[in-house]
Amino acid sequence: MECYCCLGAPNFATMAILPSSTSSFLSNVRSCYMRENHRDFRSCIRSSFTSSKARTSRIRSISSNSESSCIVVREEDFADEEDFIKAGGSQLLYVQMQQNKSMDKQSRIADKWFCRKLGAQCCDFSLLPKISVETGPLDLVVIGCGPAGLALAAESAKRGLNVGLIGPDLPFTNNYGVWEDEFKELGLEGCIEHVWCDTVVYLDDDNPFYMGRAYGRVSRHLLQEELVKRCLESGVSYLSSKVDRLMEGGDGHSLVACGCDIVIPCRLATVASGAASGKLLQYEVGGPRVSVQTAYGIEVEVENSPYDPNLMVFMDYRDHSKRNRQCPEEQYPTFLYAMPMSPSRIFFEETCLASKDAMPFEVLKKKLMSRLETMGVQVVKTYEEEWSYIPVGGSLPNTEQRNLAFGAAASMVHPATGYSVVRSLSEAPKYASAIADIIKRDQSKNVLVRRITENISMQAWNTLWPQERKRQRAFFLFGLALILQLDIEGTRTFFHTFFRLPRWMWQGFLGSTLSSADLVLFAFYMFVIAPNDLRRCLIRHLLSDPTGATMVRTYLTIA
Repeated sequence: MECYCCLGAPNFATMAILPSSTSSFLSNVRSCYMRENHRDFRSCIRSSFTSSKARTSRIRSISSNSESSCIVVREEDFADEEDFIKAGGSQLLYVQMQQNKSMDKQSRIADKWFCRKLGAQCCDFSLLPKISVETGPLDLVVIGCGPAGLALAAESAKRGLNVGLIGPDLPFTNNYGVWEDEFKELGLEGCIEHVWCDTVVYLDDDNPFYMGRAYGRVSRHLLQEELVKRCLESGVSYLSSKVDRLMEGGDGHSLVACGCDIVIPCRLATVASGAASGKLLQYEVGGPRVSVQTAYGIEVEVENSPYDPNLMVFMDYRDHSKRNRQCPEEQYPTFLYAMPMSPSRIFFEETCLASKDAMPFEVLKKKLMSRLETMGVQVVKTYEEEWSYIPVGGSLPNTEQRNLAFGAAASMVHPATGYSVVRSLSEAPKYASAIADIIKRDQSKNVLVRRITENISMQAWNTLWPQERKRQRAFFLFGLALILQLDIEGTRTFFHTFFRLPRWMWQGFLGSTLSSADLVLFAFYMFVIAPNDLRRCLIRHLLSDPTGATMVRTYLTIA
């Protein structure tokens, strides 16, 4: 049920790790993972993170045409080991390769901004509307140029705020899969490059479950172009830079410290730079630990395609090989996610829905290739490769801090499924309206600026995470913890029961549209129709797992 696929670059044919002490640090983390077999991985990370004297690791990728690129990983980029896990953990090298790959079809944000403004191709970067603070501090700075950041910046500027967008000028490297009806509601149907009329699920036999809902693959470059267009039309200014830290100014404003000693003052700063934002944000202490959804995929030309090109394969949990697992990691449940682009061109992805410690991409690749071989799929040509890494669960941001967050940085990823993009895009207008109303209202009050800013932050946080949303999230975290405990048979039983629920229930669960009261009804209905083994598992999980007590406590809390 993973919501997006990070399509990797085919030119990473050979990878050489240049000598450095941080390379040793990451190697220690990886070897610890394999040695401990998931049991004590985080304590190993803590030990490696603390004891490492390294500051920098460089990975050089060399393609067949002798072109190369270099990825730099710095230990100081992470606030703590939890932030390191969110950034990639033991799979950090693959995540960094994914984030830094080139995309042939996507131009830089600067190019898009100029060309749309002038109506022609343009290479004069001096025309880019850069952030200016000559007339005073900005109302809002949005940090991060992904879908969440671009959407929030555009919506906030539409409401009359002076908005600056700050982040590295990079293409979208994630390939997003969405329900067609949800993207139509957002006015983004023109960004969908391929649509399947229905979506299918296979569990433990050849009898498929048809979900009765069209699914689409989003064009990465069209989505970025559309969101940048909205920023341009609403008057957003931009600075291509990494943000080093956020500070508090003497006049109550926030100060955004960027590269080249540039400091941008603003009334509010919102971090939308992804889950690994621990250096810019504070998170609640003692919350649930973060888990990870990983997936390895390839887009290929094949002979003997096993799937109907008119159907998107949402999950295929069938075990085609029926063989004994040779290593502990292979015993963890995974499923195949497949997008047939044509009768012979298919995107295959082996996905681990969630695990306490990231399932290695090497294991996922091995499982995918074994699956394709036993299905009789012969790969003729490989177009792209992917490494998808999605942190799920974890703590909420501390809502008493003055800096705000949005998207994955605000823990808006669905804990039990990994979905996040549609929710961020759909909530951007409401969140922007709340921020704009609060800023405009408080600007007219004759009170201390610092006190105003603090009140603004608290009210904005309450808009993003009201008690109702916290109840829903507590329920999803309970579901995530349950999924982490299930073996392959338990997983199949769970989804057999899940898809026997009324359509509005399972569809609402996947889309985060069920209210907290609906989720209680969902739980009772699931318990009634579940087989006895699953019922006992649910009761035991509720009584023994900490997420059960947290869920009950959160439901009983009155806002």
